[in-house]
Amino acid sequence: MNDPEKWREDLDSRDLTEDEKTIFDEVGLNGTSRRKFLKQMSAASLSIWASTYFSNELFANTMKDLPENPEVFWNEIKINLRVNDSVKPLTIDSRMSLLDALRERLALTGTKKGCDHGQCGACTVMIDGKRKLSCLTLAATCEEKEVTTIEGLGTPGNMHPMQEAFLKHDGFQCGYCTPGQICSSVALLEEAKNGEASYVTEDFKMINKDLKLSEEEIRERLSGNICRCGAYNNIVQAFKEVHSGDDEMPTWEFATQEQMDKAKNA
Repeated sequence: MNDPEKWREDLDSRDLTEDEKTIFDEVGLNGTSRRKFLKQMSAASLSIWASTYFSNELFANTMKDLPENPEVFWNEIKINLRVNDSVKPLTIDSRMSLLDALRERLALTGTKKGCDHGQCGACTVMIDGKRKLSCLTLAATCEEKEVTTIEGLGTPGNMHPMQEAFLKHDGFQCGYCTPGQICSSVALLEEAKNGEASYVTEDFKMINKDLKLSEEEIRERLSGNICRCGAYNNIVQAFKEVHSGDDEMPTWEFATQEQMDKAKNA
């Protein structure tokens, strides 16, 4: 077995088992030897690697580098999309979502595509200061409106206070939901200033401006943004520090066995 050539010849000389022949026939590799199959798999793996290498230049393009009209659409419309204080004329399909326009046409990939059904909040952006799900928003409806994405909130040298708080309190793990979490949190700051109610508001008649939100209120109002890593307590703490200057740790506790049994039997 120390001779590579002898090993290869021995590999080719072996007859395929019936199971191996059946599998190769099903994938269209009739008459394939083990050695030929390994070569084909190596070539396929190399082509996949090469495709990522040659596509790097495309992904590195900036917003200004992208073509105005890269393709012809069946339902073509022209819009001027104002994003992060910059106006970009676009020719798009009338059915294109704001999420796809941001990611595929403007190369603003900070906004994430999660469920694409408006259920996870990963695609949250702000439109005229209000948090919106970009996957459920048509890009055509955003003309003459101000769209703010995570890229428009701050820069590496001058971050938004909410971004700094997320870093300080480790409000993320994998980071996939973080852009949506931060955009939602920034918009929530304004909702609290305006005195907007939520599902857990006790008295709708006694709502004042400049609300100081409780943990229960914060969790409810941010419940549309799902964190699959479970960094919710850190996210709440980050929001509390920016919202009210409260630097105390969240008051959550582990459920006792009695509480879990009671919830299970409820």
